[in-house]
This record gives sequence, C-alpha cells and structure tokens, in this order.
Amino acid sequence: MDFVFSFFLVFSLLSTLVFIFLRKSRCRRLRLPPGNLGLPFIGETLQLISAYKTENPEPFIDERVNRFGPLFTTHVFGEPTVFSTDPETNRFILQNEGKLFECSYPGSITNLMGKHSLLLMKGSLHKRMHSLTMSFANSSIIRDHLLDDIDRLIRLNMDSWADRIFLMEEAKKITFELAVKQLMSFDPNEWTESLRKEYVLLIEGFFSVPLPLVSTTYRRAITARTKVAEALSLIVRQRREESEEGKRKEDMLGALLGRDTAFSDEEIVDFLLALLVAGYETTSTIMTLAVKFLTETPLAHAQLKEEHEQIRAKKKSSKPLEWSDYKAMPFTQCVVNETLRVANIISGIFRRAMTDVHIKGYTIPKGWKVFASFRAVHLDQDHFKDARTFNPWRWQNKSGPTTSPPNVFTPFGGGPRLCPGYELARVEISVFLHHLVTRFSWVPAEEDKLVFFPTTRTQKRYPINVQRRNNVSYGQCKE
Repeated sequence: MDFVFSFFLVFSLLSTLVFIFLRKSRCRRLRLPPGNLGLPFIGETLQLISAYKTENPEPFIDERVNRFGPLFTTHVFGEPTVFSTDPETNRFILQNEGKLFECSYPGSITNLMGKHSLLLMKGSLHKRMHSLTMSFANSSIIRDHLLDDIDRLIRLNMDSWADRIFLMEEAKKITFELAVKQLMSFDPNEWTESLRKEYVLLIEGFFSVPLPLVSTTYRRAITARTKVAEALSLIVRQRREESEEGKRKEDMLGALLGRDTAFSDEEIVDFLLALLVAGYETTSTIMTLAVKFLTETPLAHAQLKEEHEQIRAKKKSSKPLEWSDYKAMPFTQCVVNETLRVANIISGIFRRAMTDVHIKGYTIPKGWKVFASFRAVHLDQDHFKDARTFNPWRWQNKSGPTTSPPNVFTPFGGGPRLCPGYELARVEISVFLHHLVTRFSWVPAEEDKLVFFPTTRTQKRYPINVQRRNNVSYGQCKE
C-alpha cells in the first residue's frame, strides 16, 4: 500500500514538472511582450500592491513602460500577466470579449458575487441580460421614471446633514438607496439600511484571500453574503407570488419575474446582488472624489456653483429638477468627465486569453491573463495635456479626447461589457452636485489622501464640515 502511494506521489510530481517544463519551453518559442516575471510564485505582486496603496501608484507602470514599452509582461496575483497601456490594444481586448478573451476575476469576487451575476455571465445569456439592464437605465427611462426619485432621495438624505459628516459614507448611503429603489421599488427604511450594512462587509471581502480559515475579512464577507441572499430571496418569493396574482411593478425585479424570462429565484438573487454592488460602490466614490477635486480647485467650484445657481434661480426652492435642467449642466459634465479621468475608479480590466493571441508583433499565450489599463491611458501626457492635473476645462475647450482617438477615454469600459448604467451614474452625480453646491458650503475637516488598493477611495472617508446656505431645506421630500 505504501509502495502504491509513493508511486502515485512520485508520478504526480514528475507529471507536474514535465507540464511546467513543456509550458515554459513553449513560451520561450513564442515572442512574448518583454518584461520581468519577478520572484517565483510571488512575481511582482508585492510591488504592485505597495504602489497602489499610495497616493501615487503610477511608478509601477511608468517604470516598466519606460523600460519595456506599452505592452509588457509581469507576474501578479499568481499568474503571468500582460499589461497594456496602449489604447489600441485596450480597444482590441474590449472588442474581442468572448472571441479571443474571456472575463477573469479573483476567486474572492466570483464566490461573493455568485455564478449568475452579470459580471460572470458569458455568451448569449450575458448579451441578453446586459441588454435588459441597459433598457432600465437609458435616457428615456431616466427622464420619464427615475429622475424624480433620484432628486427626491438625494434631497431627503441631505436634509439630515449638519456639522461634520463623512462624505464617502453619505454618498454610499445615497447610491445604495437609489439602487434599491430602482431595482426593487423600496424607499429607504430599516430593512434597506440593514441590507446596506451587510453590503459593506460583503464588498470588503472582494480582494481578500478566498479562504475562510485564513482570512477573517473573507469569512465575514461570506456570512454577509448569506444574509444578503436570504433577504433578497424573501423579497423575490413575495414578488413572484404577487406577479402570479397579476400584481406587477415596473422595475428590474418585475422584468426578471416576467413570463418571458423563466429565471429561478437563485439566478434572480445573484443578478440583483451584483447590480446593487455596481450601483452602490463606484458612483458613490465618483461623487466623493468630484467634491474633493472641486474643493482643491476653487475656480472650478465657483463655476460649477454659478451654473447650478442659475438653474435653481428659475425654479421654486422645493421644485425638483427636470430633464431640461439636467441637460443645462454642461460644465457639470466637464467636472464628471475629469473626475472619471483622474480618479479612475475602474483602473482597468483583467481578461484571460482563450487562444494564442497575436498583437503588435507579440504573442499572448493561451491561458495567460491580460490587464487593459485604463488609468495608464487616461494619465498619459500624449493623450491629455498636463494629464495628472484636474482640469475640467479641457473638456470645454476641446483639448481633451475630442482631438484624439475615441478609445483614449474609457471610464465605463467598452465592447460587449460596457457599463450598462453609465448614463444613470452621470445623472445621479449631476443631481448630487446640484443640491450640494446650492444648499451647502463646506471645508475639509482634516487632510485626506487617495489610495487605490484594493479599491479607489480616500483613507479617512473624506470628512467635511458642512454649513447650510440660507437655511435651505426641502423638508422630508415625501412622495
């Protein structure tokens, strides 16, 4: 028995070594992008993480681009990876989703999101569900059905602001409540706030080691994920019963429960869970960083304030914003664009090569990961003058990407996985900025810095001291 066990152990080790040798021999025959794989197993992961935990992560990529060019090979998070800082290559990667490349995420994210989330869907199912999601977040739907709730819920939240607040937390509360309202028609209540607190724990686990016995953060995230799934399952069952009785609401959950969809409760829960993450985390960060950048750029703050005071001067103080008001915010859109460009909430996307991919004279081997860096392109002096300076006027005087190829500005990704809620995010941010600058003045409560790992955020949740202007309040903003 011991002999048989020893034989299989030795055979397995030899097989593994032969496989590694053959794979390395094959890679040597290919013309890989130049680079450095770093230390065995660890690669250059520690250097990457160290850089992104600072206010200035650029040296990690800058040094390698200067040495190897815009396409370079490294080894991060346990896998050989080709980094692209070239807009043409990034566009090629995005446009060939499902053909040459497939989505690839860390195990912690896939486990916490669920196998039926839009993030992990592929092929025709992804195309169908992406289209459904976009149909609930296009301009006409926002104008006719969502804008009133966006305006009302933002005002309702701001009515409670006084003295010192943590802007990042307040923005997250706003965007979560908006997402729950849009997906499931719930107004803020104790249930939505309890759900939000579990989401905070769930998201913290996205970039942890996906081993419950090793990582306390991941263990808490798994527990939170279970609670969120149970809460959503209960709502889905209740709404399914109502739908069968002919009572249907015109929201995302109503569409998922429609007769033409035939989704199981588990599939719907995973789908909703992931959409709540998407609508909650990124938009709130953009709101916060827009305020931070405006605070640090007084001329931009003054011009934005003037634009919104002109809009408010034409309306009664209690009257909500209309679509025509949103379309009358050109400088606001410059601020949003520049915040997206400088902050890079999504710094890039990982994909895995489905076959050997030949590009720019190099070969990316099948199974290798690629990272299309949006951040590197957005902060490249060749595409944006003084690229690392917050300058919203660059979008006003057409010195931005309007004079460059269209693929240099990709804050919402592109190709089949273009963020389906990009227009909705713009509207929410614009309405948020409108009510902020017309109702409050503020100053930072203390110095706060940006960090970019595991996500883009401020270290201290951006504390500010707020003061209401002219005692402006819209009451409780009830329906």
